[in-house]
Amino acid sequence: MAAEHPALKASSAGGLLAMLKETHPTLKLHALTHLNAFVDYFWPEVADCILLISFWRFVPCEILTSHPEIFYDISLDFDDRKSATCQSEAFFMREESSPFAFGCRKSLYEDEDYGQKELAALLLLSKVFLYLGELNDSLSYALGAGPLFDVSEDSDYVRALLAKAIDKYAKLKTKAAEMNDKSPVIDPRMEAIDERMIDPRMEAIVERMLDKCTTDGKYRQTIGMAIECRRLDKLEEAVVKSDNVHSTINYCIDVCHSFVKQLEYRRGILRLMVKIYQQLPSPDYLSMCQHLMFLDEPDGVATILYELLRSDNVDDALLAFQIAFDLVENENPAFLLKVRDLLPSPKSQPAESAQVSESAQPDSAETEIALTTEDAQITGVYQAGTVHTDPVEAVYAEGLPKIIGILDGETSIQLMQYFLHSHNKSDLLILKTIKQSVVTRNRVCHTAIVYANAIMHAGTSVVTFLSENMDWVAKATHWAKFSTTAGLGVIYRGQLQQGRSLMAPYLPQDGGDGGCPYSQSGALYALGLIHANHGKGVTPFLLETLRRTKTEVIQHGACLALGLVALGTTDEEVYEEVNDVFYADSAVASQAAGISLGLVMAGTATEMAWFMLADAHETQHEKIIRGLAFGIALTVYGREEEADRLIEKMTSDQDPVLRYGGIYALALAYRGTSNNKAIRKLLHFSVSDASDDVKRTAVLALGFVLYSDPEQCPRTVSLSSTSYNPHIRYGAALAVGIACAGTGLSEAISLLEPLTSDVVDFVRQGALIAMAMVMVQISEASDARAGAFRRQLREIIMNEHEDNMSVMGAILASGIIDAGGRNVTIKLLSKTKHDRMTAVVGLAVFSQYWFWHPFLYFISLAFSPTALIGVNDDLNIPKFNFLSQAKPSLFAYPKPTTVPMIGITSNMHTAILSTSLRDKISALKKESGRQAEEMKAKMKQSKKLADKLAKAIRDRNKEAERSRARKSLFENIMAEKAETSPVNGKSINQDGDSMQVDNNAEEKTEPEPSYEVLTNPARVVLSQEKFIKFFDDSRYTPVKKASSGIVVFKYLQPDEPDEFSITDMPSSLFDMFGGSAPPGQQGPATAMPVDEEPAHPPPFVFSS
Repeated sequence: MAAEHPALKASSAGGLLAMLKETHPTLKLHALTHLNAFVDYFWPEVADCILLISFWRFVPCEILTSHPEIFYDISLDFDDRKSATCQSEAFFMREESSPFAFGCRKSLYEDEDYGQKELAALLLLSKVFLYLGELNDSLSYALGAGPLFDVSEDSDYVRALLAKAIDKYAKLKTKAAEMNDKSPVIDPRMEAIDERMIDPRMEAIVERMLDKCTTDGKYRQTIGMAIECRRLDKLEEAVVKSDNVHSTINYCIDVCHSFVKQLEYRRGILRLMVKIYQQLPSPDYLSMCQHLMFLDEPDGVATILYELLRSDNVDDALLAFQIAFDLVENENPAFLLKVRDLLPSPKSQPAESAQVSESAQPDSAETEIALTTEDAQITGVYQAGTVHTDPVEAVYAEGLPKIIGILDGETSIQLMQYFLHSHNKSDLLILKTIKQSVVTRNRVCHTAIVYANAIMHAGTSVVTFLSENMDWVAKATHWAKFSTTAGLGVIYRGQLQQGRSLMAPYLPQDGGDGGCPYSQSGALYALGLIHANHGKGVTPFLLETLRRTKTEVIQHGACLALGLVALGTTDEEVYEEVNDVFYADSAVASQAAGISLGLVMAGTATEMAWFMLADAHETQHEKIIRGLAFGIALTVYGREEEADRLIEKMTSDQDPVLRYGGIYALALAYRGTSNNKAIRKLLHFSVSDASDDVKRTAVLALGFVLYSDPEQCPRTVSLSSTSYNPHIRYGAALAVGIACAGTGLSEAISLLEPLTSDVVDFVRQGALIAMAMVMVQISEASDARAGAFRRQLREIIMNEHEDNMSVMGAILASGIIDAGGRNVTIKLLSKTKHDRMTAVVGLAVFSQYWFWHPFLYFISLAFSPTALIGVNDDLNIPKFNFLSQAKPSLFAYPKPTTVPMIGITSNMHTAILSTSLRDKISALKKESGRQAEEMKAKMKQSKKLADKLAKAIRDRNKEAERSRARKSLFENIMAEKAETSPVNGKSINQDGDSMQVDNNAEEKTEPEPSYEVLTNPARVVLSQEKFIKFFDDSRYTPVKKASSGIVVFKYLQPDEPDEFSITDMPSSLFDMFGGSAPPGQQGPATAMPVDEEPAHPPPFVFSS
C-alpha cells in the first residue's frame, strides 16, 4: 500500500504560517520548507498570508542600483504610485528622495545577505502565484529561488513554468533581433541593453532544457525550441548529433519555411543548413543548391556544378543535370543567368593542340562562347573543333553545353512541348458546340471563345479550331482582333526557335505604318507570351519596333511584350525605352508601360518604385495611375518586411487607385508566407475601406498570401463569401481559386458551389472561373462534383436567358479546366517549395482582367505540365515502363464529348435506323415481353409449391406428400434458371438463328485493375504522384527520388541496345511533328497543315 502524503494528515496550514512570525531563523526556514511541500493542498490559506511571506518588500535603493537585472514587480499594490521609467537602468523607483523602492524590477536574491529562508520563501511565492494564475510573477519568484527551483522535477508546476520561460525568452530574443534589424548601424549601447533585457537565469533554464532534449534524442523538440528562441548554436548542435542528418535537415527546412516569418532570420537558418551540408562526407547537392538559390548565392551553385561536371564519375554529371533541371523549375531566370555566366569555359589546351584546333576550326574562341540548346550539335562542335589532352577537361567540355542548355531553360521547354503536343487530349467538340450556342449573343462571348481556345490549347501548337472557323474569326474587329492574334502566343508558347517566324505575317513592318494596328499589336503581345522569361532572341526586335512606331495601339502591345520577355531582369535598356513611352501620357500606351515597368523590375524593390509613385501623383489618367500602381506592386515581389514602408505609404493614400495598388503590393511582398500581419491588414481593408475596388482586391489578395497553405484560405474567407457586398464575395471566390488552384480541395469546392449560383452576375463569373482553377485535372471518379460542374457549365452556356457575364465566365472556365490539352495544372510552388515567380506574377496580372480582358492570357504563365519525363545522360527520352499503383479511372482524362450540347432530341437516334434493324428491335422486345410473362407465371407456381411444402412439413404424417412437393419445387426452380438465360444472353436474328448479344452491364463489365503501367513520358497528375513506383528490374534508375517533372535516369545495362521515344531533341515542334502555322494568312509561312495535327478520339475526327 502506497504511503499516504503527509499533507493529507493535516487539515490546515495555519500552524506553519504562524511559525513565520517567529523571530528565530530556524523556525522560519522549517515553516517555509514544509509550506513548499503542502502548498499544492493549502495554497488558498497561503495566499491570504502572502504579505507575511514577502517580508523583504521594502528594499533600500542602494541595493537596487547594485543589482541591474530585469524583473517584474513583486505584485504589491503600488501601481498608482509608479514613477517614470528610468530607461537606462530599466526599473521603477518610487521617489528619488525615498529610502525605499516599491515594485522593484531587479532581483535581490543575489545579495550575500540573503539566506536559505529567503530562497525558500521565493519558491513558495512562485507556487502560490501559479495557482492564482499569475504566470509572470510565478516565473519571477521561481528564478529568484535559484537552485531550489529544480527544472528536472516532473510536476505540473515545473512544466508550466518551463513553458512560460521558453515563451518569454523567445519573445525577448525576437524583440531584440527586431530592434537590431531596424537599426541601420547597430549601436553597441543598444546591443548591451538588449542583452540585459534577458535574465541570465531564464537563459540558463532554456539552455538546460535544450541540452536535455538533445541528450534524450528528442532532436525535433530541440529544433523547434531552438528556432523559436533564435539559438542557432543549439540548432546546429542538434542537427549534427542527430542519427540521420539529412532527414533532420529536411525537417528543419520545413519548419523554417512554415513557421519563420522574418525573411532575414529564415536566410540565417538556411545559411546554417548549407554550412552543415558542406561539412558532411556525402553532401546532398540537390538540397544545397536549392537553399543557395533561396539565398541568392549563384557562385555557390556554379562551384558545385563545376566540380560535378569535372568528376570522373559518370553519376556526378547526371546529378549536375538534375540539379540544373530542378533550379529551372523554380523559374528564377535572373539567378540562372548568373549561374550560367559564372561557369568557366574549358581550360585552353597546349600549343600543339591549339594549332590543330585552329586549323580545323578557325574561330574556336567564338565556338566556345556560342551556346545553344541543340546539345548534339554543340557537343559535336566541341569534339570536332577542340582537342583536350587532359581527360578531366574533356569530360567538362562535353557536359558544359548540356548544362548551359538546361540553365537557359530551352531544354526543359522543348521536352515539355514534346509532351504537350504528343499527349494533347483537347475536345474540339466542346468549342464547336459553345460557338453554336452563342451565335446570337454579344461579341464579348465570341471573344471569350477565342480566350478559351487559346487556354485549352496552351503550349500544344494546335490551331485546328481557328483554321476551321476562319470566316468566324475574320469578323473580329479592333481590340477583338488584338485578342485573337494574341491568343496565338498562348498556343505557341515556348516556340523559342520558331516564334518570330510563326508570328511574322502579323508583326508590324517598317514601324507599323501599314496594316491593322490591332492585329500587329496583338502579334507583339503574342511574341512576348511565346518568349516569356526567355527573350534574349527577340528583345532587340521589340525594342526597335517600339522606337520606330508612334501608334499607341502598337506601343501597347510592344510594352507588354517587353515586360514579359524581360521579366525580373532589371534590363536598363528595356526600362528606359518603356519609360519613354510612359511619359507620352497616352491612356492606352502608358497603362501598359506602367505594368511593363513593374514586370521588368519585379522583385527588385529599388528606388524606381518611389519615382513611379511620384509619377502616379502627377498624372490625371485613371488608367495610367492603375497601371503604375500595379507596376509598383510588382517591384516589391517577395521583399516582405523591406517593402513595409512603401506599402504603408500607398495604403494610406487618398487616391483609391493607389490604395488598390498598395493592396497588391502587400499581397506580392508577402506571397506564400501566410504572414499573420499581412492577413490582418488585408482583412482590415476588406471591411473598412470606402472603395469597392479596394475591398474586392483585399479579399482577393488573401489567395496570394495563403497559397502555400491552401487549407487555410477557405477558412479565412468563409465569412467574406457570405458578405452583403458582391465585390467582397467575388474577391473571396478568386482568393480560393488562386490559393487552392489544382488541389481539388473539398472545402474550397464547398465554398464556391453556392457562389456559382449567386444573384449577382459578376460574382457568378468569378466563382465559375475559380471553380475551374480548383478542379483542373480532377477526374469525376475521384470527385463526382467535377462531372457535375462540367454539366453546370454546359447548362449555363446553353441557357438563352443567362446573362452575358455568366456565360463568359462559363466559357472561360471550360477552357481553364481543360487547359493545355488537359495536361497542365496551375501551380505556384515548385516541388522544392520555392515560389514560382513567373506563375505568381502571371496570376496577379491575370486578376486584372476585371479592367482589361486581354490580361486573361497571363494565366498561361502559371501553367505547369503534369508529366514524368525521364531523360538519359544525352538528354534523350528513353522508353521504359513504370507503375501507377492506383485505379486508372482516378486519374484518367475526361471522357470525350459524345453528343452535341444543343439541338439534339431523343428521337434523332431513331431517324438513322434502318427498317430491318427496327424489326429486329421490335421482335426482341416482344420476345422479351413474352418470356417475362412466362417467368411471372412460373414464379407464382413456385410460390404455391413452396406454401404446399411448408404445409406438408407441418404435418409429419404426410411424409409422402412432403417428398412429392420437394421434388416439384426443385424441378420448377431448375426450369426457371433454364428459361432465364435466353432472355439475358441470346437474341433471335432475322434468319431465325440464335446469336450472342451483350449481357447486362454487371455481367459484362470486368473489374477495374488496381494499377496501371505507364510508359515514359507519361501524364502524372499531382494527386497521382504518391502512387508512382519504378520497377526493381528496370534498365533505368532515377538519380533522385521523384515521381513527376523532368528526371534524369541512369542506364544500368549499357551493353544492350536501347530504345528511345525521341532522340536529339529538335529545336521546335515543327521538326518533330511538322506542327501548325498560324491560320488565316497567305504565303509559305502561314500554311496550315491541319492533317499533321494529332488524331482525336474516334469517332470525332475533324479535317479542314
